[in-house]
Amino acid sequence: MTKRAKMSDVAKLAGVSTATVSRTLQNPETVKEETRQKVFKAIKALDYMPNVLARQLRRMETKTILVVVPNIENNVFSQIVGGIDAVANERGYKVLLGNTNHRVEKIYDYIDHFKQRQVDGMIVLLSNLPDPVLQDLANEFPIVVTPDAKATVEVSTVTLDNVESGKRATDHLLKLGHRRIAHISGTLDITSSQDRLQGYQQAIVEGGYFVDHTLIKEGDFTFSSGFEAMSALLNTSVPPTAVFCASDEMAMGAIKSIKSRGLKVPDDIAVVGFDNIKFSEVFEPTLTTMAQPLFQMGKKAMTVLIERINNEALEEQHFIYQAELIVRESCGVIFR
Repeated sequence: MTKRAKMSDVAKLAGVSTATVSRTLQNPETVKEETRQKVFKAIKALDYMPNVLARQLRRMETKTILVVVPNIENNVFSQIVGGIDAVANERGYKVLLGNTNHRVEKIYDYIDHFKQRQVDGMIVLLSNLPDPVLQDLANEFPIVVTPDAKATVEVSTVTLDNVESGKRATDHLLKLGHRRIAHISGTLDITSSQDRLQGYQQAIVEGGYFVDHTLIKEGDFTFSSGFEAMSALLNTSVPPTAVFCASDEMAMGAIKSIKSRGLKVPDDIAVVGFDNIKFSEVFEPTLTTMAQPLFQMGKKAMTVLIERINNEALEEQHFIYQAELIVRESCGVIFR
């Protein structure tokens, strides 16, 4: 069976963006004649058929939206969904939840569901969709991406300033007198992990020190990966005196690893996490962390999606929140 051409294929052949192809199809008068001809020539060459059904469904109000999450068991995503649901209930929308369990193939199942069923819009809590796929969807449907988004796609986003947040977490450890500070990152194929690592490195350099790459270990946001990464750090010839973890679950795994070696937190090694999940304030020791306003971000994502569904003019396309440093026992200082 011949593979059906996509809008991204047309854009590539014509040498334009997918947004330009979309404008050419929907509002050709807004596109230069030379560009229109390139696009139409590419459409003819590829035998491209626009998704008419998708555009029809976009015009049909169903008061239902689809939210796609990598793993609903993750406390970060569940808090965002809570914010989405709160606004949805207020505005008379129903929420369909699509849980991929980190299986890439399931993402495309939900995309097909989105295209063929009567839903008004979609909120994507993923960052590993290929840019052309996400751009095609954004050109056809009302979509919002949160909390991790790429700057390479023209789509509405609700995100956190992860660079600044990573920097503040590391700065806090530097101010406490630590000089050999490690970082356990999240998976480095997503933007938020890259940005938190960048913030960590910025703080080290601006503090007047060199970045020691042996002190940087990659995890996957889970307890077990934090344990394993911290164990590797403790096996180095000169272990760190502090560690900044890109998630609270990894920080808890790191603390478990430290304790398993007979060491104490924070007496021997200070630990800072990220997210401020509910368990962080009852964990032993209570966890110093960067608190994301996850519920508020979810509410904003749903509000923006409704504006897009209603074709309202958005003054902003990207909404960036700041994290708050919550100081508890795991870094050695308690603010009362």
